[in-house]
Amino acid sequence: MISSISLEITVLLLGIFLLLSESFSKTDDKRGLAKTAIAILFALIGFSFFARADVGDLAPFYVADATALFFKRIALLTTVIVLIMALEYRSVLAKFVPSVTPGAGLGEFYSLPVFTCAGLMFMASAVDFILIFVSLELVTISFYILVAYMRRQSASLEAGVKYLILGALSTGFLVYGITWIFGVTGQTNLAAIETALQSGHVPQAPLLFGVVLVLIALGFKVAAAPFQLWVPDVYQGAPTPVTAFLSVGSKAAGFIVLLRVLQPFLVIPVVGAKILMVLGLIAAATLLYGNLAALPQDNFKRLLAYSSIAHAGYLLVAVASVSASPEGFGSSRIAVAYYLAGYLLMTLLSFLVLIVVANHSRGDDIVHFNGLAKRSPFLAFGLLTAMLSLAGIPFTVGFIGKFLVFAAAVKAGNYMLIGVGIITVAAGFYYYLRVVAAMYWTEPGDDTPITIAPLTRFAIGALTLAIFVFGIFPQPILNSLRGVPIESRAVVQK
Repeated sequence: MISSISLEITVLLLGIFLLLSESFSKTDDKRGLAKTAIAILFALIGFSFFARADVGDLAPFYVADATALFFKRIALLTTVIVLIMALEYRSVLAKFVPSVTPGAGLGEFYSLPVFTCAGLMFMASAVDFILIFVSLELVTISFYILVAYMRRQSASLEAGVKYLILGALSTGFLVYGITWIFGVTGQTNLAAIETALQSGHVPQAPLLFGVVLVLIALGFKVAAAPFQLWVPDVYQGAPTPVTAFLSVGSKAAGFIVLLRVLQPFLVIPVVGAKILMVLGLIAAATLLYGNLAALPQDNFKRLLAYSSIAHAGYLLVAVASVSASPEGFGSSRIAVAYYLAGYLLMTLLSFLVLIVVANHSRGDDIVHFNGLAKRSPFLAFGLLTAMLSLAGIPFTVGFIGKFLVFAAAVKAGNYMLIGVGIITVAAGFYYYLRVVAAMYWTEPGDDTPITIAPLTRFAIGALTLAIFVFGIFPQPILNSLRGVPIESRAVVQK
């Protein structure tokens, strides 16, 4: 057995090692750095199954329950796939990154996702607002650099500036909200805040104000309406591997923090009811905006951006269906975690195929996927699987995820959200199947076969298989989540 905190420490040391290796390396080819990181991170996924829950003196800040370990694996796997994407994307990066020789400026691009991964892992275990803030800033600052990494491309620089300004604004909301909550409870630890609220001596008005500010900040992180305006431009302008990382990693960390932060405030029924009502309205607005705005999109990368907003809406339906009881909270927690695991598989698969096709077609519009089934049946089948799963077709992981979300909503009696969800699922069928129609029922503009690197082919095959396997046999994921409850029951040390 190994300590859970050793996983994060190893990832941080790996990031430092990659930076030092890049600095002192005498070769311009930095692919070895990415492959080293892929191998070590993949090994850490295996080691995570042997991590022990005992965290000792870290208990007031850090927890290693089943949910935390599950989200750590999501962060590690996402980073592995993103680094594989970065290897496939290196020709585009070399074109737009200033350097004396081609490829010399890519070392940092392979190390920054590792630091982002460490921040995501800390966020998965954070049960104190201080650690939540520090780990969130580690993730956000890394993304600031990654989004604007292609410094010779105006779209990437524009995306970086937009993300920086709005990210700094959301950070301000978070800090100000934490300040108000600390002011009325005298605590930053979530378990201690719950204890303070149970005493009944906390004024509700300033408490609600602080919680709303925190929800606004987290709404920005998970791309929930009306805080989603940055998503389309940033997703389209950022390097495609970074877009995939933002879409999956940032969303997963944001929702685990949202679940942890939400639970202490449910102990006061009046406060909890108001928070859940606000979350329900945000969920409905996010579902409608994301799905309806995706309908007219002709750029595949931008379509996936609006799709990301839509899926944040489905996740918020599960969050808005939580209850103070352990059973009610547990069902919503499982729905959110399973949905995020499935979203990881199908979204990363979509972006992997997009990178390969864009490299050969010099564009990422839907028209560049015309006739893909003739140029590369393997890529077409992989993207077909991703689109069907994103739409929620049975026997895919996306169907099980939506089923669990709607089941949680039915259990909570949120029939309005169920109605909105059914309507938006139908809208999703249209824009996802547009891509399928382009691949299989439209003649290609270019008959040149598409070559695929072995590592990329393996990743696409594994993700495609996983979508069907976990869509038919979801028990491995569900069983891994039915362990220690999400909240930390450790005694807060005085």
